[in-house]
This record gives sequence, C-alpha cells and structure tokens, in this order.
Amino acid sequence: MENLIKQRHSVRAFLPQPIDSKTIHSILDLARFAPSGTNTQPWKVYVVSGKTRDRISELVCNANPNDHHETFSYYPQQWISPFIERRRQNGWSLYGLLGIERGDKDKMIAQQQRNFKFFDAPVALFFTINKIMGIGAKMDTAMMIQNVLLMAKQYGLDTCPQAAWNQYHQIVLQELDAHDDEELVCTVCLGYADPNHIVNTLVTPREPVENFTVFYD
Repeated sequence: MENLIKQRHSVRAFLPQPIDSKTIHSILDLARFAPSGTNTQPWKVYVVSGKTRDRISELVCNANPNDHHETFSYYPQQWISPFIERRRQNGWSLYGLLGIERGDKDKMIAQQQRNFKFFDAPVALFFTINKIMGIGAKMDTAMMIQNVLLMAKQYGLDTCPQAAWNQYHQIVLQELDAHDDEELVCTVCLGYADPNHIVNTLVTPREPVENFTVFYD
C-alpha cells in the first residue's frame, strides 16, 4: 500500500488502449468499502467510454464557458499564502515541461482543453451525489474516489481526478440521463499512462509532516 500511495500521481497523457470492463468493476467493488457518515454511501458513479465519452467531450469543448457555472466552489474566491504559491509552482512546472511560456495564452488554452478530452484516456468516471446531501457527502465521496485511484494503480492503470468538468455539469448530467436531483462532484480519467510523454514525468512536491501537524501529549 505504501508504494501505491507514493506511485499514484495525476497522469495527463494516456494511451488509447482499452480497459476490460471486469477490471473497472473490480476497482469499484473494492472502492465501495470507503467510509461514509452513518453509512449513507452517497456516491453514484457513471462509467463512460466509446461514443458517449466522445460526444460529451465534443459538446464541452465547443461550449461557451461564460454560459456554464459550477454548483459549488472547488477553489477559494481569494487566494492566500502558502496555497497560491503552491498552485503557481504546480502550474508553471507543468507548463515548463510542455514548453509553454508565460503569456502564451493560445497554448495555455489548448492545454486546458486537454482536460475536456480526458487527456486521451479511454474511460471517464463521473461521480455524483444527491443535491439534498450536505458537505459531508462530498467528503465521503472523496474518500471513495481515493480508493478508486489506489486500486486503479494496483491494477496497472493510472488516473487523473478532475474538478474542471464541474463547470459543465449541465451538459454532462444531461448526456448521462442523470436525475435532476444529482450534482456532479468529480471526474476521473482512467487508462494506461503514456510512458513516453514528458508531461507524465511531472512530480509534485509534498510538504513534510512537520509543516502541517501539531503533536500534543
């Protein structure tokens, strides 16, 4: 488990190699044992591939972002230190690998659009909860998603969790024929990482335990 946790990272370039549906079922069958408040198990998962995947991608890529808004704020309205510095470091480390220079808006937009092509992953997992549920349901679902990420790695697959799709929840949920009471929480790209793409060499730093922990005896 230690190796799985350390080896897992967000992959942004996948091979077109298909995934056996039995493997996906096995991953979800293990992930469902995540904890949830009073055992509500609030998550619902849509496994999307093939023509449905392509149709959703095309619709979102052609959508006007000004016409779409997320149902909850994933990021803060105002950034403060040290979070803004970490965010900037992550962004410029990624762009640096891809040869995208500061101010090159066209290349930045093109890279952002890669989100909505699932970074070429053949499978996407859309996680929703019922709108009536509280913030705890999102926390529960996040723990279930972490299980998915780790189990995928166990099966030789890679992932990239995405919040970018939340802005386009109306398009996504309509194409999935989801109920009106559902809210999109997160999307996960699933597939085999392209070992030859430079973007997958990105290693994001982690703060040492001493920087975020207070011990009392």
